[in-house]
Amino acid sequence: MLGALGWGVLAASSLLLGTVLALLRKQWPDGLVGGVLAFGAGALISSVAFELAEEGLDLGGPVPVAVGIALGALAFYLADRAVERIGGRQGGGSAGLPLALGSLLDGIPEQAVLGIGLAAGQGVSVALLVAVFVSNLPESIGSTTEMRAAGRSPGAILRLWAVVTVVCALATVGGYALADVVGGSVKAGIDGFAAGALLVMLVDEMVPEAAAKAGDRAGLATVLGFAVAAGLSTLS
Repeated sequence: MLGALGWGVLAASSLLLGTVLALLRKQWPDGLVGGVLAFGAGALISSVAFELAEEGLDLGGPVPVAVGIALGALAFYLADRAVERIGGRQGGGSAGLPLALGSLLDGIPEQAVLGIGLAAGQGVSVALLVAVFVSNLPESIGSTTEMRAAGRSPGAILRLWAVVTVVCALATVGGYALADVVGGSVKAGIDGFAAGALLVMLVDEMVPEAAAKAGDRAGLATVLGFAVAAGLSTLS
């Protein structure tokens, strides 16, 4: 259990690292932020294909994975719309929150998968760990940059990301604890939920933001992120 918590903290720590990096500088170059976002998006696409979906299919077959994907996608979509409505009522106060929301919605099941793997004696998937760590970094940098531009205080931003980090880290412990009491279908559904939330967040938030900031370099950075994560997945 303690080991699961340690791995969970390591995977989620990049959320706070990205926040601190973004706060240390008032404005990071758009090209750099967009490139990091694109690289993280590529790593996440690889994680969906070679870790979450593949593992889910092996554990429970296509039906639980498909149901999980649909639920994860719907959960992110509805929560994202709610954040946008709140922001509209508050005069744009939702700036940066969709990325924070995406980190939470995909981070909980994603890190639960890490805990399940540890409890099953499979060890930590290096590819998934790297994909989670790398993708968290641009999400928190991009979100923090947007929230600072919208006038949110550094203290409020740090508190928000600290809560997201703690919740995501604890999800690893939750996955570890649940591993012995849930069957393969539930585990497959968790994999699918993470994949669904990730895919909607990627298409709606990360990829458009990366393309807007990095321009025609976003595609290359995305492929590079995909290749690195896919290579790690093969090695692990």
